[in-house]
Amino acid sequence: MVKRWRKEERGVKMPKYRKKPVIIEAVTWDGSQESAQEINQFNGGKFWVINDNRQMKIPTLEGIMLADVGDYIIKGIKGEFYPCKPNIFVATYEKV
Repeated sequence: MVKRWRKEERGVKMPKYRKKPVIIEAVTWDGSQESAQEINQFNGGKFWVINDNRQMKIPTLEGIMLADVGDYIIKGIKGEFYPCKPNIFVATYEKV
């Protein structure tokens, strides 16, 4: 068996990168009809609530994605929309 060494293990320093600070718009979907209406105003009516108001279909640049109740719906810097799990959102973004 051949062991493959990562560059870090061989003493080669890997370049590090920091995510550029960007400001996005986002709302949390709580599963209510009011929340769904707010999100559809936010995105121009492009999302669909399914599965007894437990999920929302969101067309993204990568295709249709499902958002669960509690997920954040993010409007990206190019006007694109996508869902984000709460733990990822809190680790990545802070309120401005």
